[in-house]
Amino acid sequence: MFKACIFLLTALAASPLAQAQIFQRELGDFDLKLGTTPSRSMAQGLVKPTSPGSDSFHGGLDLSHDSGLYFGQFSPSMGLSPDSTLEVDSYMGFKHPFDQTLGYEVGLIHYSYPKLSPLDSQEFYGGLNLLGNRFGASFSNDPNRQDSTLFADLSGTQPFGIGVSLKYTTHQLGTPATVDGGSISSFSDWSVQFSRQWMGVDLNLIYSDSSLSGSNCSAYSGHNSQCDGLLTLKAVRSFY
Repeated sequence: MFKACIFLLTALAASPLAQAQIFQRELGDFDLKLGTTPSRSMAQGLVKPTSPGSDSFHGGLDLSHDSGLYFGQFSPSMGLSPDSTLEVDSYMGFKHPFDQTLGYEVGLIHYSYPKLSPLDSQEFYGGLNLLGNRFGASFSNDPNRQDSTLFADLSGTQPFGIGVSLKYTTHQLGTPATVDGGSISSFSDWSVQFSRQWMGVDLNLIYSDSSLSGSNCSAYSGHNSQCDGLLTLKAVRSFY
């Protein structure tokens, strides 16, 4: 079943006049960033600023050294609404450019849910930056499941000023889910996002889907907000 939804998400901030999404300051050999979106390139493909159904207040910090070492925290959801849960994503890694067109990055993300501690998980990631485009992969090995993700962000190639990002993930369950007398031990999901700025507003058109359908969707526990095909139009405006 295919469903279409439209979400209008507004990021709140201190100043109503400025429109930058990131505050930046140098601290000796370190560079500190505070913002409403993840500032780290590869982690940005995995740590999502927000998702349909979650509260719209989110943000984090990023601290990087001239050597390429960095670490930071980001909260995609502050758990302010009844249907959302506080989530804090902590990451650290190393980024090294070979030149202005090519570089690599590796790191680790820890997903923490203070109110749901058994759901904490870790994810290793790595990839290449090529001409402004990011190609990466990640792997998480949790006690009861394994997730493998491929993602690409074609920000360096924007036909008609439109950015494109894609993500594909396979999920292997440690304990198969039982549905209608059968069992489901694995499934996959994917998403594609088109983005463009218009008059200070970030416009995003997102399509997501999975390999499950019908009653099998009761076993779904992937990255997308729902199992079936979903088309989402998201508009974000920052007021600082």
